[in-house]
Amino acid sequence: MPHPLPQRPALLIIDMQVGLYHGPERPHAREIVLGNINQLIAQARLAQAPIFAVRHTGPDGSPIAAGSPYWQLTPELAVDPARDIVFDKTRPSCFAGTALAAQLAEAGCDGVVVVGMKTQFCIDTTCRAASELGLAVVLVADAHTCMDTPQLKAEDIIAHHNVTLAGPFANVLTTAQVRFVHA
Repeated sequence: MPHPLPQRPALLIIDMQVGLYHGPERPHAREIVLGNINQLIAQARLAQAPIFAVRHTGPDGSPIAAGSPYWQLTPELAVDPARDIVFDKTRPSCFAGTALAAQLAEAGCDGVVVVGMKTQFCIDTTCRAASELGLAVVLVADAHTCMDTPQLKAEDIIAHHNVTLAGPFANVLTTAQVRFVHA
């Protein structure tokens, strides 16, 4: 059964942080993914759609502890903290222990357009959680990424999740197919 398309989505950018994007293990197609995310940010701005950017926050002393250089959003990302909502999470779901659901409701959003990192962890979990909360989800097939694992190449992980999440949890569209409705 197809997942409904959101009528008024927010853009949700997950974990595009220095420590992940510029870390020793490079994300698959990282420049393409970043370019697609920045294109979606520009499109969301034109439509006056809310933009949320989340940072995964590790415990004190970890490489991605709050305030550390690796915890920061990657500077190439076109997020503007003066106008966009930047928040932190400590779990794979962007909804667990955060005010995201309430902020989406307050903004009048019925869904999210999901992009960022890492596909098999925070992208997957957030798509499923959003769907369970009754939100319409769009997973942007060419705007999420991860790194190779010992078992699977990153491009296989991404392809698998695009297929697995499509239907019951999300609409899977490309960057070129995503449309934000003007407010």
